Amino acid sequence: MEGNLNRKFDLHKKWVETIGKEGEMLKLDEVDLRSIDLSDILLEQAYLIECTFDDLRLENIDFHTSLLASSTFKNAYLDKCDFYKSDLRYTDFTNCVIKNSRFSKGDCWEAIFRNTYLLDCNLINVSFYLTDFSCARLENIDISVATFEETLLSGVTLKNIKGIEEAHIKSINIGTLEKPILLKSGEAKKWMLEKCEVSG
Repeated sequence: MEGNLNRKFDLHKKWVETIGKEGEMLKLDEVDLRSIDLSDILLEQAYLIECTFDDLRLENIDFHTSLLASSTFKNAYLDKCDFYKSDLRYTDFTNCVIKNSRFSKGDCWEAIFRNTYLLDCNLINVSFYLTDFSCARLENIDISVATFEETLLSGVTLKNIKGIEEAHIKSINIGTLEKPILLKSGEAKKWMLEKCEVSG
């Protein structure tokens, strides 16, 4: 399996470097990547559906414009990873620590960031439809022009958040999925501004 994967990684690298003229786009479905050293693997523009990255330490990994739908990163540590324009629908980041990473222009439809610590991250222009941030800690992040709709924020900690005024906050859920307490637009924005701690 590993030899076959390495060949696929090599073909994908060639595919990216030649802008699709040579090699082959990486398409993995339901593959457990926990035993693979991903530190020097090119993963941008790949299809990685329902893949497992749980418990991994991922640093400087470029996933930009990749399809990562339904993949799991539970209990992983991510630093300087790039999810720019990535499709993260239903992706599970429960209990992750995510630092210095870029999610801008990504789609986080029903993604799970439950109990996740996001620090110094770029969340500009991300779609957070039904995204679960319950009990998460968001610190020094920028949510300018991000869209929040029925986003679950119960028990969330917000600190030094940039761009709340510029975000498109349609509605947030400060209750639970089973017993939602929905706040809409102005009321939701007011709640976020009041909830946000600011330190100099």
